[in-house]
Amino acid sequence: MRLLFLGDIVGRPGRTVVCNALPGLIARYSIDFVVINGENAAGGFGITEAILNDLIDAGADCVTLGNHAFDQKDTLVFIERHDRLIRPLNYPKGTPGKGATLLKAKNGADVLVINAMGLVFMPDLDCPFRAIDAELTACTLKHGADVILIDFHAEATSEKQAMGLFLDGRASVVVGTHTHTPTADARVLPNGTAYMTDAGMCGDYNSVLGMDPEEPINRFLSKIARSRYESATGTGTISGLLVDIDDATGLAVRVQSLRQGPHLEAATPEG
Repeated sequence: MRLLFLGDIVGRPGRTVVCNALPGLIARYSIDFVVINGENAAGGFGITEAILNDLIDAGADCVTLGNHAFDQKDTLVFIERHDRLIRPLNYPKGTPGKGATLLKAKNGADVLVINAMGLVFMPDLDCPFRAIDAELTACTLKHGADVILIDFHAEATSEKQAMGLFLDGRASVVVGTHTHTPTADARVLPNGTAYMTDAGMCGDYNSVLGMDPEEPINRFLSKIARSRYESATGTGTISGLLVDIDDATGLAVRVQSLRQGPHLEAATPEG
């Protein structure tokens, strides 16, 4: 089967480019399952139910979140209604929503999607390594699920690399999000797990991490916040990865970066 993962959607430019381009990408590359990180979709801060529905209507099978999961307070309520929206697994017990979901792909495969958040330079949550390990012990590859994807929302490259190697052979895909800048290390690890340190973002790259540059630059210069961060308004670029998975083993056989838009050198996967 073939799986598409898209990095953090940031604001209207990210939403627009994804909703416009996703149906064509699904058809062009014969994609069976789509996962998108949507934690910055609402102006850079969280996600609304309307935006979630727009992404699902465009072709997303699952939407993951991160440290901005509950910036839109309504998310505390509507996340309970949606199996296709998940927040980090390692939030404290009792947090609304869930950190993993098992969904059907177009080819009939059972896909387990797990969302977890790192600890280095991030909020102090439960250990993501132990949380994911427990989930994979309960639902193993090719027994509980045909395919397993982990969106590891983390700041530190070292923590993401450690997670990838920790899960190598136990998951189909381990992909990092949060830093909004695509890394050049997409590969299949020795035991068959597709890995990329960060998938980048879907948004305006003529920005500071998808936000209008004026206020971030001001804060670096003056150390004083003059206004809230606002998402950039230019044309969006898509960034993510495409993974081919062996139906017999649930492990990756090929991983390719996908970039489409005006701001990054294009990365066009083979058909």
